[in-house]
Amino acid sequence: MFQVLFFGGQAGYDWLVADWLPFMKRKFPIRTLLILAILLSSFAVWFKARYGEPIFPFPDLTTPPLLAAERLEVVATLNEAPGNIAVSPDGRIFFSFHPEGHPNIRVAELVDGKPRPFPSVEFQGKRSGGKPWFDCVFSVRVDRQNRLWTIDHGFHGLRQPRLLAFDLQSGALVEQFDFPSNIAGIGSFVQDMQIDPEGKKVYIADIGTMALKPAIIVYDVEKHRARRLLERDRSVMDYPYIIDNKRRRMILLGGLYYVHPALDSIALDRKGEWLYYGAMSSDEMYRIRTADLNDESLSAAALSGRIELFGHKVQSDGLTMDNDGNVYITDVEHSAIAILGQDRQLATLLRDDRLRWPDGLSYGPDGYIYISDSDLPDIMMRSSSTIRKNAPYYIFRFKADREGVPGS
Repeated sequence: MFQVLFFGGQAGYDWLVADWLPFMKRKFPIRTLLILAILLSSFAVWFKARYGEPIFPFPDLTTPPLLAAERLEVVATLNEAPGNIAVSPDGRIFFSFHPEGHPNIRVAELVDGKPRPFPSVEFQGKRSGGKPWFDCVFSVRVDRQNRLWTIDHGFHGLRQPRLLAFDLQSGALVEQFDFPSNIAGIGSFVQDMQIDPEGKKVYIADIGTMALKPAIIVYDVEKHRARRLLERDRSVMDYPYIIDNKRRRMILLGGLYYVHPALDSIALDRKGEWLYYGAMSSDEMYRIRTADLNDESLSAAALSGRIELFGHKVQSDGLTMDNDGNVYITDVEHSAIAILGQDRQLATLLRDDRLRWPDGLSYGPDGYIYISDSDLPDIMMRSSSTIRKNAPYYIFRFKADREGVPGS
């Protein structure tokens, strides 16, 4: 019942009132119902203590936009909300449909303006014979080896979190890694990633939404194994800032759950030397050398000591970087994209009210940056009818002033 209420949102509440409570009244005496009420109240107190805490407004770090809003173009109009996006060097557009919207198609390619299941319809739901399939895919990336990577959080680790890679020319599955429970167990949320230039390392952000154990995961493609690093380090932890999106203040379950996610945003520079990252609910951007992340001789304390506070940031979801090391940041509170330069100065790059929740970013060819707008406030813990009501959803792009690596 907890899963229905927590992950089902309004639909779960409707089920509780319309179906479950009348059933309980018919089958059980008042005393039993009172005991159940006490248990539910106790659970609510525990849940509030664990996941709800005093929340503060996020500091307003916006500036006058550097680019005109007219630069923002609609690329696709969709009936369901997109999650993340990756654009190949030849301009093929791949994206996930956001798992919070419970989509039938999990991963798609945009063909003639319409979503086409990728790599096939069969991958979009459970398959027999132990064959891999898409369950709760969020992040997608295209590497420089012309492979599309997908990461599946497996319903917060309650099912199988999984990393898959597909050859873009043939659509064939070329890499599969099923995360063991000691790397991404129950309560984990592996949801964003970056691939190094050689395609040998995958750097993954685990928010740890339910387990409250955020961490960076490094997957070694050649060794076919993963390491969990910086778990609960200060740099990956959430901050007590509320997300005050213009469409919805992100307080859920009647005030039991305040949305202030931990490590979410992650980016890699062109050479693959520095990993930039930060908690969504933090105003701080950190970076660490990938050489240090891959040095297995470093202790946890020694690795933590290699982290560098790089600068300030907005409440962020997706990141990308250009070839000059500037970090582009989605601003989920202000319908904007921010930029953090190598001079460590933060500025608002572009702002447009059409951006309801700019979620994922990907460079494409010709200096375009693509944005998947999930409109998360209108799909998270919402009923199917509410999600349909708030359609259409969009993929946007704008021409940046600098080039970047497509797919990242």
